[in-house]
Amino acid sequence: MKEVIDKLNKAFENRIRLGIMSALMVNDSIDFLTIKELLDVTDGNLASHITALEKLSYINVKKEFVGKKTRTLFTVTALGRREFNNHLNALEKLVKRNRK
Repeated sequence: MKEVIDKLNKAFENRIRLGIMSALMVNDSIDFLTIKELLDVTDGNLASHITALEKLSYINVKKEFVGKKTRTLFTVTALGRREFNNHLNALEKLVKRNRK
């Protein structure tokens, strides 16, 4: 069981990071306001988790102007997609082993 647990990615242990990655895996991109409302978190809380995922190169952050307002878009990187899938596979193996 230890070998399965060792494959879990600590970056995704937090519910907010897990939610960010889950949303990005099924969407081409998501803007800050949408993900904030989806996860029901504060601006600061979301920003800190976004920064952590960006530092790991799991997501890309793009800022653009829409009229006079800034719009921040997030996309998952190839590395982020691979690491998240590895994390989900490890979780699935862990669940299956514990059903026995």
